[in-house]
Amino acid sequence: MQPEARPPYSFRDDPAVPEFDDSRIVVVMDAECALCSRAARRIARLDTEDLVRIAPMQGTLGRALLMHYRLDADDPASWLMIENGRARGSLEGMAMLFPRLHWAYAPARLVWVLPVGLRDWIYARIARNRYAVFGHGDLCALPDPEVQRRLLQ
Repeated sequence: MQPEARPPYSFRDDPAVPEFDDSRIVVVMDAECALCSRAARRIARLDTEDLVRIAPMQGTLGRALLMHYRLDADDPASWLMIENGRARGSLEGMAMLFPRLHWAYAPARLVWVLPVGLRDWIYARIARNRYAVFGHGDLCALPDPEVQRRLLQ
């Protein structure tokens, strides 16, 4: 579930990845998951410095980025964060993102004490069951203008 290690900004040289503004943090997430839709709304609410853009994994850019980092673009459990050209997946990416947005999420950094295999296992359990627990949502159809403004298609 971790992205393939690649040099920073390697996606710029991949002809399959459309050009996009990579000066901000880019999060690739499932647009059809209610949990991810909630996370997107939370990001929009907490991101007072306008640091984050969201690329739905079902869109051209999101799919291309997942494939560039050798993550399964058809697996709704795939989650990717790119900051300063470096990619992080699953809980690792979340543990880096949310504390940047608000101090209350600082304890999320504690996931770094867990071995990568255990972090991936925990994330996989949540991701595989999220539709059953949280249901389906549609990130791209959300009326929230702050989320819409951050979407990269």
